[in-house]
Amino acid sequence: MTKLAFIGAGSTIFMKNIVGDMLHFEALRDARIALMDIDPVRLEESRMVAEKMIATMGTGATVEATTDRARALEGADFVVTAFQIGGYRPSTVIDFDVPRKYGLRQTIADTLGVGGIMRGLRTVPHLWEVAADMARLCPDALLLQYVNPMAINTWALAERFPNLRQAGLCHSVQNTVEEIAHDLDLPAHEIRYRVAGVNHVAFFLRLEHRGRDLYPALREGYRAGRLPKPPLLMPRCWNRVRYEVMDHLGHFCTESSEHLAEYVPWFIKEGREDLIEEFRIPLDEYPLRCVEQAEGWAEQAKRLKTAAGIEVRKSHEFAAEMMNAVVTDTPYVAYANLPNRGQVPQLPQGAAVETPALVDANGVQPTTVTDIPPQLVALMRTQVNVQELVVRALVEENVEHVYHAAYMDPHTAAELDLRQIRSLVTDLLAAHGDMIPAFARPRRAA
Repeated sequence: MTKLAFIGAGSTIFMKNIVGDMLHFEALRDARIALMDIDPVRLEESRMVAEKMIATMGTGATVEATTDRARALEGADFVVTAFQIGGYRPSTVIDFDVPRKYGLRQTIADTLGVGGIMRGLRTVPHLWEVAADMARLCPDALLLQYVNPMAINTWALAERFPNLRQAGLCHSVQNTVEEIAHDLDLPAHEIRYRVAGVNHVAFFLRLEHRGRDLYPALREGYRAGRLPKPPLLMPRCWNRVRYEVMDHLGHFCTESSEHLAEYVPWFIKEGREDLIEEFRIPLDEYPLRCVEQAEGWAEQAKRLKTAAGIEVRKSHEFAAEMMNAVVTDTPYVAYANLPNRGQVPQLPQGAAVETPALVDANGVQPTTVTDIPPQLVALMRTQVNVQELVVRALVEENVEHVYHAAYMDPHTAAELDLRQIRSLVTDLLAAHGDMIPAFARPRRAA
């Protein structure tokens, strides 16, 4: 029987998607599922949800809930990670409140920028601990890693554990296809596409419907003011930033406009409230989303506890599809983040890159993409610069590279000078305390 170890299973909604997807595959219906989290209350809620899904589907899968990571990992065939170190409080609040004092405004702060840098410092050491346990307890297992900052995490894992079988997974490609289909009144499953780049700043190099290039319709609709339509997925998060970038750089980005707005220097600028209004940029979106999701889950948990069964709809996440492909040796194509070993020759070796990958019994095998337009490569390099410096800081335990990463961040550098950035980073490191590695904690004056 296949064993899945789910690390961070207190993320109940996400656990529900991944485990629920598994139950739809004949080869995974009898899986052993080990749910692990450090929060026993959330862990128990997840165990209850998983068992009710299994009962509804009538499968032979079994569930074990544990706060012991080693116990969950022992003998695993697949490992899913889905955790947020530091949580909404205190870490997300710190990531927004401290920069705001310097006039630096953010939307999501989980991938790039000073918020993404801090999240990388908090997260990578824990992923390294998971990888070390895997080397000891399940050395052949495949790690399916869903934690942000995805590119920093994937790169850092490969640096410290080069033999680890891993893939960083995201749903930005699938979500974007749904949004484009919504805007163009097309069935999403009929759209054909090819994507490559770095996570959250990858681009649709090909975008077609029944052989018809969709880019002319997107460009004409945007210039005429018909597109984007009101949001499909997040009501506060309009897609105007992505359309504007497409209009100037020629291609559509895979990550949402609220994310993209803080990866680049063009939209969130002091004294330019006209840009915030015109492009409907939802500042401080992620903290608000965290509060809403927590409240929503509290209500949903009450309903699930009393429900006789739980409807198990298949999601569009890649994880279960990839597990089935490996177990049954059935080829499947997923978009995966992997260390660059030449699959994207236009970007640095070792950087985490996102391309189509063939998945079967041989594992996750990336395809090569050589034709990314140079203006897109240039934008991707601005992201890779920051990612590489954070990885170097962690691997070499050199706190100066944390500052260097912030200096190179496009949005931060567009708003603050070098001395302001240094002061901001020092304040962030101090505020995070022992949530970040010891080498990065500011030394107290004697």
